[in-house]
Amino acid sequence: ISRKALGGAKMALLQLHPWHSSTHTPFTLQVPLKVTKQRSLCIRSAFSCSNSYFSNKCKRPYTSVMIVPTGVGAAIGGFAGDALPVARALASVVDCLISHPNVLNAAMLYWPVQNILYVEGYALDRFAEGLWALQPVHQNKVGLVLDAAIESELRLRHLQVADAVRASLGLPVLEYAVTDKCLEVEKWIDPKTGRSTGRIKHPDSLLRAVQNLMDHSQVNAIAVVCRFPDDDEDDMDDYRQGIGVDSLAGVEAIISHLVVKEFRIPCAHAPALLPVPLSQSLS
Repeated sequence: ISRKALGGAKMALLQLHPWHSSTHTPFTLQVPLKVTKQRSLCIRSAFSCSNSYFSNKCKRPYTSVMIVPTGVGAAIGGFAGDALPVARALASVVDCLISHPNVLNAAMLYWPVQNILYVEGYALDRFAEGLWALQPVHQNKVGLVLDAAIESELRLRHLQVADAVRASLGLPVLEYAVTDKCLEVEKWIDPKTGRSTGRIKHPDSLLRAVQNLMDHSQVNAIAVVCRFPDDDEDDMDDYRQGIGVDSLAGVEAIISHLVVKEFRIPCAHAPALLPVPLSQSLS
């Protein structure tokens, strides 16, 4: 149902208060980060080094950053999930690896790694510039924004996923909000650069929904689900065969960048799409 969401979990939510159970350990988001505007770049973490060379030689945790640009047809990471093995290999020789959704999400799948920090791209850019610091947190309080353009049946499917995530993983998703306007997502491939890009016609409606969740539910992380145009069948077949550029990725990045830039909290996006036809040629 959802391609990307915060911490790799496909989430939505129904009730106003966190779900607790004495028989289930609450699901810990290893990766989302609280973003604070500081000059210090120190990351205080308790990650143990998985490589004895670094643990013996380094006086402080050895941190590396892995970036694969989104929507450009990269040789590694240009198709859903194929950067994950590289990220896991790199994480095995550093104390802390900082990366982003395009690397760590494999469409419906996600592989959590204890010493990998999952950071939205805009925040990662500001971190690299030395403008923001990143603070690992034990767990985020998540709010969900649903595009008003999502059909009622498709919306219900996302909310049912939210209930499943809360009940099975104990994920603290507190509330959801529906935008007051259809966001009207548009996507296209830039003919000059060959990269995917796009826009939403009503970004103000998205920002109002996020602000309402922050004001009324005190959430500190946001998952956004927008209704995307359904792909042309030929284009979808090409991408499912690993050919060409992910036509969704560029505008997905624009959406999450907008929220993180405005509110300085973690955000991830998942497109709402109708189910695609079954293909026997996928492997």
